[in-house]
Amino acid sequence: MARDLALLILRLAGLGLALAHGWSKVLMLASGGGDRFVQAVAGMGFPMPGVFAWAAALAEFVGGLAVALGLATRTAAGLAAFTMAVAAFGRHHAHDRLLALLGLGQATPEQIKEWGNPELALVYLALLLAVAFLGGGRFSLDAGLGRKRR
Repeated sequence: MARDLALLILRLAGLGLALAHGWSKVLMLASGGGDRFVQAVAGMGFPMPGVFAWAAALAEFVGGLAVALGLATRTAAGLAAFTMAVAAFGRHHAHDRLLALLGLGQATPEQIKEWGNPELALVYLALLLAVAFLGGGRFSLDAGLGRKRR
């Protein structure tokens, strides 16, 4: 019971990802105003940056909602986790920041400012990986739908 309750709490963080981050990107891209986001995706070296920008926005929004509801939980969490890994390491350079902090690499204050803060992406990455490995738990739509099929 405690495990299932803990998974529900972790899954509800998917609402934050969906509503605070994914929804705004979907709206921005749908209105034609996502040029900066598309340029950021292009700057990471992705081909067809418009397509990958949409994929990231939908992975955050739809994936976050699916995780919160516990629907196709492992798949949704995995896709959203991949997007958070790209954000943390590709966009925000979490690894370069850590190496600089440990004195094993260099990053100028200008670079650090340009990269932005990776902390939120890393937190989402950690919780989404936990949900991807553990599944939705008893308090998920996956569990409810599985019972009805039996």
